Amino acid sequence: MQDGESGPLKRELYAVLQVSPEATDEEIRKAYRHWAQVYHPDKYQDQHMKEIATQNFQRICEAYEILSDENKRVIYDIYGMEGLTSGLELGPKLNKPEELKEELERLKRMKEQEKMAAHFRPSGTVLANLSLPQFLDGDGIMRGMAMSSEVHSQLSKRNIIAIGGNLEVQENAGGASASAVLVHQLSSASSIEFMAAAGLRALIGVQTTRQLSLHSTATIAIAKSLRDGSINLSNTWTRQLSETTNGNIQLLLGPESSIVVGLRKKDRKMTAAGQLKIGTSSFEASAHYTHRFSSKSHGRIAGRLGSTAMEIEVGGGRKISEFSTVRMLYTIGIQGIFWKFELHRGGQKLIIPVLLSEHLNLAFATGAFLFPTSLYFFLKKYIIKPYYLKREKQKALENKEKTSAQVQEARAAAEKAQQLLQHVANRKRNRQVETNGLVITRALYGSCRALKKGEEQRAVDDKLASEVIDVTVPLNFLVNDSGQLKLHEGVKKSGIMGFCDPCPGEPKQLHVEYTCGGQIFEVTVDDYAELSIPQEAHRL
Repeated sequence: MQDGESGPLKRELYAVLQVSPEATDEEIRKAYRHWAQVYHPDKYQDQHMKEIATQNFQRICEAYEILSDENKRVIYDIYGMEGLTSGLELGPKLNKPEELKEELERLKRMKEQEKMAAHFRPSGTVLANLSLPQFLDGDGIMRGMAMSSEVHSQLSKRNIIAIGGNLEVQENAGGASASAVLVHQLSSASSIEFMAAAGLRALIGVQTTRQLSLHSTATIAIAKSLRDGSINLSNTWTRQLSETTNGNIQLLLGPESSIVVGLRKKDRKMTAAGQLKIGTSSFEASAHYTHRFSSKSHGRIAGRLGSTAMEIEVGGGRKISEFSTVRMLYTIGIQGIFWKFELHRGGQKLIIPVLLSEHLNLAFATGAFLFPTSLYFFLKKYIIKPYYLKREKQKALENKEKTSAQVQEARAAAEKAQQLLQHVANRKRNRQVETNGLVITRALYGSCRALKKGEEQRAVDDKLASEVIDVTVPLNFLVNDSGQLKLHEGVKKSGIMGFCDPCPGEPKQLHVEYTCGGQIFEVTVDDYAELSIPQEAHRL
């Protein structure tokens, strides 16, 4: 779980108490007592100031309540406030991060299931096989077509039914089938499925899955074909090898017995998988690698080699909306040269393979690869990228309009918090001036772009000025009696008392100008970076 800027956890509660994420219980108690003295409502006689103090005192108490509780603090460190508001059960049985993570994921799944209980979840695929050689010969362009659809429905908390069907037409032949699957959740660790199908693949079967441990799952299935009476028995073991990698072994016994070994690795930047299948009369090895260049685009390469297939596939795709992705792939193998176009939207897929040639001609294969590649980069540079930049700019403006009220409210709250810090901050500053110690002369927090533009440009540009907040007062307040100031690493600075986020979604920095020992210093740090002053490296 990350913040809106794809950075680390905000950990704003640590910022509120101004302690490190590694702070001890005693350090947290000490910080709480310090801030409680500053913001306790009973210290203020003026009604307006008392109201301001009450609001900030509540923030202090909330931060202390969570960070002083061992279990709550562990959950907050892993999942932030979402973990604390998700219904995660606390107790002596949940005292390890792995156990907390497993329990939270279980609760998330339960909430998702309850949310979808009254809704159907459809999914389907439409496959249209086209042939350019057939079209040039005057026989039409369509080689065949296949459609499949499936609908899931939550019957109860423990029962799910899935009903599906598919239809396939290839030249003058065709067929269809229908299937139904009933899934019953026996416990939090095991389930059983009953399946039946009629048509081309008429069968009945049963399958049971059990989670053997935190990292291991086993599945056993038996199915009987109603067409020839054959029986298939399969056993699959899946093991989580690391945080990003899992492996599986499947043993299939039947008319075509086989053993399958697979490995899959997935992280933020890539997905890679490989599989080796050895059967009584065939074998096949396959692998694919997908690299995510950004949150919206990816590239893919895949290959298959076996007794009935030999091909390599390259291509890529792009996310065009929140739910839609388009992909184009180039395939060359013993079956010919293909272009494949795909549209994925939600649970629906449209796949259009186009046969370009049944013969492996080198010149034709090269042209078939270079033409769409060149066309893509041309469209990306002159049409797609300008369009998305324009759209992102428009979205940014819309987002700013939506959050403007929240930002104004947060800025007002920060200014009120600074009012309560002003008196002590001035006293600390005067003491440092007398001893020629650390004095914060100017401190600004806001968007990197606005800070780089400089004071003169911000003075004439209201938009830039709105993306920066003056935090000189709270930083002077945070200077300790030894004439030092430290802001902890990994803590979002907008959570510090007297700060706010003036530009949600934008990368931010803190710019500080200060004097110490008669010398002038200046430093700029990123939002989550540590700041420790004074330092000789900051001297101008």
